[in-house]
Amino acid sequence: MKSSMKIRIPVSMARAALSLALLIASSIVLTQAIGAQAPTRFMGTITAISGDTLTVKTDAGELRPVEVPGTAAIKRIAPGQHDLSSAETLAFAGLAAGDRVLVKLDPSASAGAPIALQIIAIKQEDVAQKQQKEREDWQRRGVGGLVKSVDPAAGVIVLTSGAGATARTVTVRTAKTTMLKRYAPASVSFEAAQPAPVEAIHPGDQLRARGAKNADGSELAAEEVISGTFRNIAGTIISLDSAASTLVVKDLATKKTVTIHITAQVQMRKLPERMAQMLAMRLKGGSATTGQQGGSGQWAGQGAGQGSGQGGDPQQFLSRAPAVQLTELKKGDAVMLVATEGSSEVTAITLLAGVEPLLEAPAASQNLLANWSMGSGDSSGQ
Repeated sequence: MKSSMKIRIPVSMARAALSLALLIASSIVLTQAIGAQAPTRFMGTITAISGDTLTVKTDAGELRPVEVPGTAAIKRIAPGQHDLSSAETLAFAGLAAGDRVLVKLDPSASAGAPIALQIIAIKQEDVAQKQQKEREDWQRRGVGGLVKSVDPAAGVIVLTSGAGATARTVTVRTAKTTMLKRYAPASVSFEAAQPAPVEAIHPGDQLRARGAKNADGSELAAEEVISGTFRNIAGTIISLDSAASTLVVKDLATKKTVTIHITAQVQMRKLPERMAQMLAMRLKGGSATTGQQGGSGQWAGQGAGQGSGQGGDPQQFLSRAPAVQLTELKKGDAVMLVATEGSSEVTAITLLAGVEPLLEAPAASQNLLANWSMGSGDSSGQ
């Protein structure tokens, strides 16, 4: 079974790094134009502040202390800002651990501890605020699912979105201005995605796009597209090793065992029994609330208020499932997951436990995780 991925939907710290990198390039051009030697500089994240000294972890992983005298110019820019034309002056006390900084060192300082001449900062809270806005925008103007067909010449991609009774097709139209990216092989990181042409997208890939939708949501003029080739696995746990963060699953489709690597980035949730029964019924076209009482019925009603179609969108159901840790799983548990490509070893992106009722209807549930994993299972739009 092929599919594809939670995005972490943008903006990320990588975008902040890009803003600073562009500032570096502009500064180098300016200093070369006037025949001056560019001062030493480095970029990274503040890890500690003591007195008038910052400790910065560079993007190369090196910890570098730097003294910041009162004469140092400290500027604050917004994520995505590419120059200092609208930068704000920031007091040293306004810096904090977690902020991204570009530090330009004073070349005239005497030997000893490095001294900052200028600091350009992107505040951590500014990055978080922009990330939140972008997550909301992806939720509001985004679509996701599995690629059904691609017409590279026309720049048109047809997706299958949703599952079961909520399944539908969406036509994504790209243009020369559309930002096209693709996940790197064996990578689950949005930050590591690289520019790629529409020709790199294939049927069966997982894709998410955002842009302007038509009235009924069946077409989208894409501003940004991210795609990747991933693997869907459904089966039972044969063994697990919490210390090594791995589990071995027998894939029901191939009848072969697969070693699943669990990283800190994986989304792991477990459906309570009644939730799984309701979701299975929903995927098969029945009412998610039929015959159900108590808390689970209320949960289904909450999903109905936000999803599409009777009983709510299955993606909303998954978003409300409780998180689960690897140590809570055991041999014999049924799981469904989206993972990186691989035959005998893969890295999990999204894992859902408590899915025994869903495996009784594999045709209806095989694409269940595709949209959820790309859109972020925590409802953040990722």
